[in-house]
Amino acid sequence: MSLLRKKSIASMLLEKQKAGSGGGMKKELGVFDLAMLGIGCIVGTGIFVLTGVAAAQHAGPGLILSFILAGVVCAFCALCYAEFASMVPVSGSAYTYSYATFGELIAWILGWDLILEYGFAASMVASGWSGYFQGLIAGIGVKLPTALSSAFDPANGTYVDVPAILIVLVLTFIVSRGSKESSRLNSIMVIVKIAVILLFIVVGAFYVKPGNWTPFMPYGFSGVVTGAATAFLSYIGFDAVATAAEEVKNPQKDLPRGILWSLVVCSLLYVLVTAVLTGIVPYAELNVKNPVAFALQYINQNWVAGFISLGAIVGITTVLFVLLFGQTRLLYAIGRDGLLPKPLARLNSKTGVPTNSTWATGVVVAIFAGLIPLRKLADLVSIGTLFAFISVSLGIIILRKARPDLERSFKVPLVPWIPALAVLTCGYLLISLPAVTWIAFLIWMAIGLIVYFAYGYKHSELSK
Repeated sequence: MSLLRKKSIASMLLEKQKAGSGGGMKKELGVFDLAMLGIGCIVGTGIFVLTGVAAAQHAGPGLILSFILAGVVCAFCALCYAEFASMVPVSGSAYTYSYATFGELIAWILGWDLILEYGFAASMVASGWSGYFQGLIAGIGVKLPTALSSAFDPANGTYVDVPAILIVLVLTFIVSRGSKESSRLNSIMVIVKIAVILLFIVVGAFYVKPGNWTPFMPYGFSGVVTGAATAFLSYIGFDAVATAAEEVKNPQKDLPRGILWSLVVCSLLYVLVTAVLTGIVPYAELNVKNPVAFALQYINQNWVAGFISLGAIVGITTVLFVLLFGQTRLLYAIGRDGLLPKPLARLNSKTGVPTNSTWATGVVVAIFAGLIPLRKLADLVSIGTLFAFISVSLGIIILRKARPDLERSFKVPLVPWIPALAVLTCGYLLISLPAVTWIAFLIWMAIGLIVYFAYGYKHSELSK
């Protein structure tokens, strides 16, 4: 039974209070900062890259419905996150929530799972950023040596992706300066990104041809569902919002609002961009890496296309920033519980930032992004995210029964039906993933169990 020992919510809040009185993380974030974190992570590669491929290969103009469907599914999960955030405003997101609900072993599995999700996602986004950046500087006649342009692949003459390494290290430095400073920069980049997206919507709306929306579902409703499964991955940013819990001024109220506002704004942007995109260009021609810029070139608005390319780079930068931010707070929470080495939970006395966690994350992500081709591991990010969503949704059902006395400033409506729908829809997406993804995921989990029994079980704070 010691494997299922739980941290009480009261002890978590007391631990957080003690840390705060002893120079812990600084409470500097409000609703706006949290919403910007969520939007920064959700609106990026999905809107600038995924929309075209998903429309061409899966859903056609019906991708509009795909994003609405994915947004509804994510709303179920986001509501569950919001209730947990109002009860347990502590760093760690799904890991911390599981520690209170299911016990230590399950919490460790979720924590190890989230390390996979954030680490691989950040590495892949850094690689994508490198591609956009090299495309931008190529436009002004600057070309990197082939050996330094991409991850290790001697057959193609590439050995290390230098731009990917550099952007990870630069953003890691920014994250290490403190939550308010880094969130302020993120907010500026998010506002630039939204302005660029609105520019595309306004300009593109004048060139929409309703005939391009026919047939609306060329691949049938099954294509719309497949598009929704693909689009679902664009909405994972609100998990990162929950990791910032201990740096929020009024977490019980501001965290739920930040999570839900980011979801509403992003869903609206995705639907509008998809509608304009498929209205400008016939869906079959959208199977390109830069669909938004391509659509503007298609209607000879090249000056706007240049802004879009710049906006894409800014957008992907914010995604990478938030992923690095979330990973550092996750490692901090696990280190504080003793399941990983304690130095990961050490805070800088001036900035209130877990410096060791920040630079450990940055160095590992930089190595992966610079040397390892990670694009084929995208499904591992998906499986990690879906597991986290399922655990949080189940936790709401359990705690409503086991601890109805807990103070909740936000409550999921229609419990247990909405959390159950979140579990079922995420479960459906899980079983649709390829077998090779499951094999790789189980290997990662096996490694995690070895780490837990060799180190975490003995060093856990609860074991004392």
